[in-house]
Amino acid sequence: MKKIIKFAGISVTGLFLAISSQSYAQQPATTLAELLNSVEQDTVAQSAEHREREQRFQQQANQQQQILDETKASIEQENATNAELTAQFDANQLVIAERREALRTARADLNELLGTIQGVAGDFRAMFENSLISAQYDGREEFLDDFISRVASDTEQVRIDEIERFWFFMQQELVESGKVVKYDAMVSLPSGEQSTRTVTRIGAFNSVSNGDYLSYTGAIGHLQVLPRQPSPDIVGAAIALENASSGMQRVGIDPTGAMGGSMMANLINFPTAAEQVRDNSGVIGFVILGVGAIAVFIALIRSFILTIVAARVNAQIKNADKPNKNNPLGRVLLVAEANLNVDSETLELKLGEAILQETPALERFLTLIKIASTIAPLMGLLGTVTGMIQVFQQITVYGAGDPTIMAGGISMALMTTVEGIVAAIPAILMHAWVKGKADDIIHIMEEQATGIIARKSEAANK
Repeated sequence: MKKIIKFAGISVTGLFLAISSQSYAQQPATTLAELLNSVEQDTVAQSAEHREREQRFQQQANQQQQILDETKASIEQENATNAELTAQFDANQLVIAERREALRTARADLNELLGTIQGVAGDFRAMFENSLISAQYDGREEFLDDFISRVASDTEQVRIDEIERFWFFMQQELVESGKVVKYDAMVSLPSGEQSTRTVTRIGAFNSVSNGDYLSYTGAIGHLQVLPRQPSPDIVGAAIALENASSGMQRVGIDPTGAMGGSMMANLINFPTAAEQVRDNSGVIGFVILGVGAIAVFIALIRSFILTIVAARVNAQIKNADKPNKNNPLGRVLLVAEANLNVDSETLELKLGEAILQETPALERFLTLIKIASTIAPLMGLLGTVTGMIQVFQQITVYGAGDPTIMAGGISMALMTTVEGIVAAIPAILMHAWVKGKADDIIHIMEEQATGIIARKSEAANK
């Protein structure tokens, strides 16, 4: 009996927990009868819900089966269509091959002609791309691109009117290259601004506008003002041509034309000597130029001073009986006058001493000029070695495939060598010139001193 009561208690507790988990909002039963009634009602509700779920699952299964059947039917239909299209494609390939062979046979006599036309059209396409005439007559490159593709096609036949159009463009290039014409076109300035200008085209050689020489490239599609212009006399001639309405005018043109390498553009873009020195010298180059300039400056000053001294010495020669302290010869003559009573040997020593005292002032800074003339080429050699070291470093990092990478170091090496020679040559010449002036004055003093001693010795022997 105790086991039955214990089992009944456990069952009631389990049912109570089950009912509480499904319907937490309901109040717990107060008697065993109410508890059993609640369990029965919940069981009935769950059975109805399960049947409803089974019905929905069965409906979804039926829908999925229908979709699967429709998909299989669509796949079978697509497979049939694919087989039909494959067969049709194979048949079309055979037809295309037959018709291509028929076309090749029919145009066998024209193949050589069409090949020649294609080659000539390709050459003119390259010419038209950067021709100054294309800046005035655009659209020629696009036509030639389509024309060349049609000539080279195996399925398309070029028309006679297209061949005639190509012939017209050939004749247009020939005729327009011999004309000087004016037209309005878009021109780009070096600053990037664009404006419409009146352009004067000189055949296929050059185009000018408002005194500015222009360039044209097909990749850009419009004219551009050259960043650097020719000399003022050539620009003036171009302005005169623009203002002229008839007659003959002298004007500078690029003889190679726009397709010949743009000689004028390359020439005017070539850096000047000042630009080469500024961009390629480096620190060593400027030091060399500074040393050379200082040497020349000192030499000019010394030359000016020695010229004045030489003039005073020449004046003193004319007035030898009146020594003047404002020149070296006068001071030497004053020493001779102060020692008239001494013997010839003593007088010779006195005059020699006086000349030696005047010599340093006359030869002042000559050693500095000579040192500058010696140092300048050595510094140029230093710049050469430094530039070559830079070249080898760049080769180590970037390789030797691109010459432009090494151009900077090579330019520095060569430019410093040139600067060293340029600085040394005038320094050597100025040193020789100034030393010659000083030697002339010293020679005059020695000559006069020797004459004084000779006269004194002659007087003593009488």
